[in-house]
Amino acid sequence: MWGISVAGIYAFIASHRKKIEIGVALLVAALAIGALNHLLAELSWVHVRAAIADIGPARIGIAIALTAASYILLTFYDVLALHVIGRPLPYRSAALASFTSYTLSHNLGLALLTGGSARFRVYNQAGLSAGEIARVILLAGLSFWLGVTVLGGAALAWTGGAQTNLPISGSLAQYIGIAVVLSVIAIIVWCGRQGRTLRIWSWRLPLPPARIAIAQVLVSAADLAVTSAALFVLLSDIAPSLFLPLFLAYILAIIISLVSHVPGGLGIFESVMLAMLPEVGRPELFAALLVFRAVYYLLPLLLAVALLAFSERKRWTPLASAAGRGLRAVSFGIIPQTMAALTFGGGLVLLLSGSLPALPHRLAALRHIIPLPFAETSQIAASLVGTALILIAPGLYRRQEAACLVARGLMMAGAIFSLTKGLDYEEAAILTSLAIMLHLSRGAFYRHSLLVRRPLTTEWILAVTLAFGISVWLGFFAYRDVVYSDELWWQFAWHSNAPRFLRTSFAVGLFLVIAALWRLFQPASKTPVAAGGITEPPKAAFAHTERTEAYLALTGDKRFLVSDAGDAFLMYQVQEQSWIAMGDPVGNPAATPELMWRLRDMADLAQGRVLFYQITAQTIPVAIDMGLQLIKYGEEARINLPEFTLEGPAARALRYSVKRAEREGATFELIDRELVPAIMSDLHEISDTWLSSKKGPEKCFSVGRFDPDYMSQFDCAVVRVEGQIVAFANIWKTEDKSELSVDLMRHGEQQPYGCMDFLMVHIMQWGKANGFRWFTLGLAPLSGIEGRRLSPTWARFGSLLYRHGDAFYGFEGLRDYKEKYSPVWEPRYIAGPRAFGLLRALFDLQRLIGGSRRSAAHGAPLGIAA
Repeated sequence: MWGISVAGIYAFIASHRKKIEIGVALLVAALAIGALNHLLAELSWVHVRAAIADIGPARIGIAIALTAASYILLTFYDVLALHVIGRPLPYRSAALASFTSYTLSHNLGLALLTGGSARFRVYNQAGLSAGEIARVILLAGLSFWLGVTVLGGAALAWTGGAQTNLPISGSLAQYIGIAVVLSVIAIIVWCGRQGRTLRIWSWRLPLPPARIAIAQVLVSAADLAVTSAALFVLLSDIAPSLFLPLFLAYILAIIISLVSHVPGGLGIFESVMLAMLPEVGRPELFAALLVFRAVYYLLPLLLAVALLAFSERKRWTPLASAAGRGLRAVSFGIIPQTMAALTFGGGLVLLLSGSLPALPHRLAALRHIIPLPFAETSQIAASLVGTALILIAPGLYRRQEAACLVARGLMMAGAIFSLTKGLDYEEAAILTSLAIMLHLSRGAFYRHSLLVRRPLTTEWILAVTLAFGISVWLGFFAYRDVVYSDELWWQFAWHSNAPRFLRTSFAVGLFLVIAALWRLFQPASKTPVAAGGITEPPKAAFAHTERTEAYLALTGDKRFLVSDAGDAFLMYQVQEQSWIAMGDPVGNPAATPELMWRLRDMADLAQGRVLFYQITAQTIPVAIDMGLQLIKYGEEARINLPEFTLEGPAARALRYSVKRAEREGATFELIDRELVPAIMSDLHEISDTWLSSKKGPEKCFSVGRFDPDYMSQFDCAVVRVEGQIVAFANIWKTEDKSELSVDLMRHGEQQPYGCMDFLMVHIMQWGKANGFRWFTLGLAPLSGIEGRRLSPTWARFGSLLYRHGDAFYGFEGLRDYKEKYSPVWEPRYIAGPRAFGLLRALFDLQRLIGGSRRSAAHGAPLGIAA
C-alpha cells in the first residue's frame, strides 16, 4: 500500500510539476513581500525618495562603471568554457554571447531557457554543435557557482557572520566557511591536470582541470567583488568595514533568488539584503537596492536591445561592420525575447508609478494645464496601459506582428498618460524609447497569428501576479500613514494620492479578473480543427532547396503549409493528436520560422502536440524558442562528390565489390524519367520480391514507397545482368546540383555479389561527372549519441540500443556499411513536447511511418493517397 501511495504521489507531482513550481514560486514571492513589509514597517516612502535623491549622479556614475566591469568579467566565463571544450572563438563572439545571455537571464530568470537560447544562437552561428553549446552553458554556470561557493565560504570564515543577522553563532559560521573553502580546494586539487567527474549518489558533475578551475574561481571572484562594490558605492555614508558583511549578504541573496525561481529574484533579493544587514540604515539600503536593480539589471538590457534594434536597420559605419554583422546574425532571434522583457518592465513601471504619490511641485504645475478629471482618468488609464503591456509581452516573445503593433500603440499612449497624470517625463521618455526600438526591430515580429490564440503560459501568469502584487504592496507602503475609510474612495483632489491609488488598483484588478474570466470561459473546441494545409506542394519551392529530401513531398502521403510568397513549404501529417513535420521546411530559408510556428499554432488549436522529425541544426533555434525538447535522432552520411574516389586503402572494400560485380556481368544504366514507365513492370516485380524478403509492409512518410506515379517522376538507375534488370534505385537531384541521392533502392533474388555497392558507386561517379557537390546515403538512426553518465535518459537508452539492438534493427551495422564510403556525418534531431507528451508523439510517429495512419482531426482512419 505504501509503495502504491508513493508511486501515486510521484506520478501526481510529475504530471503537475509546472503548476507546483509556479505555486511554490508564488508562495515564496508572497513570503518575500510579507518580509519586506515587516522589515520596512517603520519606513515611509518620503524617506526612501529622499535617500534616492541623496545618492547623487557621481555615485550612480561609479556604479555604472563597475557594472560595465562586471559584464566584461562575465564574458570570461564563456572564454574559459570555450577553451575547455577545445573550441576557442574570437573574443567578440564570446562577449556577444555572454552579454546577450546574461542581460536576458538576469531580468527574466529561467537562465537555461532565456540565456541558454541566446548563447545557442550566437555559438550556432559560429559553428558550434548543440552538444558543445550545452557544455559551454554548463561550464559557465560552474564558474559562477565555484566563485559563489569559495567567496561565500571565505567571507564566512573571515567575518564569522559579524554585523549580519545569520541565525548561527559566529564560531560555527567560521567553521562552516573554512570547511567550504577547504572542500573546494580539495576538489580542485583532486581534479588534477585532466579533470574528473564528481559523483554524489546518482548525481554527476564533470569538473575541469585544476588550472581551469582556479581561473574560473578568480574570474567569478572578481565579478562578484565588482558587482557587490557597485551596490556598496550607492550607499551614502557607510563605513568601509561594512563591505564584507554586505558582500556576504549579497552572495546569500543571489543564491536564494536563484533557488526561488522568481523572475529576476524580484522582492527576494531585497528582502534578504534588508534582513541580513541590520546596521545599515533602512532608507539608504532600500534606496540603494532600487537604484542597483535599475543600473545592474535594466540598463544593460536597454543597451542590448538598443544595439540589436539598430543592427536590424543596418546603420553601421564601415569600421563597425564586423560587429554589426555579428549583431545582425543573432538579433533576429534575441530581439523578441529582450523586447518582451522590456515591454513587461515598461508595464511594471506604469503599474508601480500608479501606486506611488506624484511629486507635489509637478502636480502644482499640471493643475494649470489640464482639469482634475482628466488627470484622475489619466492615472487609471496609465495603469491599465501598463497592465495591457504586461499581458501583451508574451505575444512579443512569440514574435507576433499584431503584438508589435499593439505594444507600440500602448507605449505611446502610456507616454501621454504619464505626462497628463503627473508630468512624469522620465516614464514618458522610457516608453517612447521602447516604442522607437520596437519600431526599428519590427522585422523580427513576423508571425501573423492572432494575439488571443494562445493563453498565457504559467511563467507569465506568475510574472503578472507578482507584478500586480508588488504594485499593490508598494501603494500601501507609500500610504501607510493614511487612515482608510469608505469615504476615501470618493475623494477627488489634486493632492488626494491615496484615493487615486485605491481606484487605480481596483480598476487594474478588475481588468485582470475580466481578462482571466474571458480566457476561462472561452468555448473549448470539442471538435478538433481539420488537419489543414494543402495536398500539393508548390513547385517553385524546389528551386530554392539544396537538400534532396524535399522530394519526399511527392510521395502523396503528406499535407503542406506554404509561405505567403509560395517559395517555401513545410510537409507534415496528423497522426491521432500528433502533428508531425518531416524534416526542415523546404525552399526559402527566410520562411522557416513562420512555417514552423504556424504548424505549432495549428496543433495548439487542435489541442494536439507538435513533433519535428529529422530536423537539422539550422532549425534548432526556432524549436528552442517554441520551448520544445530536443533529442538527437542520429547522423546523416554525406559524401563530398568532388573528392570521392576508389583509389587508396580506404576504398579497398568498394573496389573489390565493384570488380566482383563486373566479373559476374553487372552493367550500370541511368534511365531518363520519361522512359521509366516502359520498365515499370520489371521494377514492380523486383520491388515485390524485395518486400517479400523483408516480411513487412511498405514504410511511408519518411521514405518513398513503390508507386508507379511516384516512380515516374524521377530518373532511375538500374543494374542489369545479361540485359535483365536485377536492381534499381530512383534518383533524387536538386535543381542547383547541390545534392544527389536515392530513395527506393531494391534488388531481386538473382543479384550478383556486391550489386548494391556497384549501383551506389556508379551513381556517385555519375554525379561527380555531372557537377553535383554532395551525395547523401541517408541516416544512421541513433548514431553519434553519447551515453555518458551525465547524458539524459533518452541518450543513454539510445546509445545502449545502438550498441546492442541488432536483434531489433541493425543500427550499428547500418553505420558500418555507410562508413566504408568515408562520409561526413551530420546530426539530425527530433523536437517535440516534454515528458510523456514526447513519448506519445514518438509512438504516433512510429505508427505513421509504419502505414497505420489515424487522424484525430478527421476522426477516422485514412489510407495513404495513391
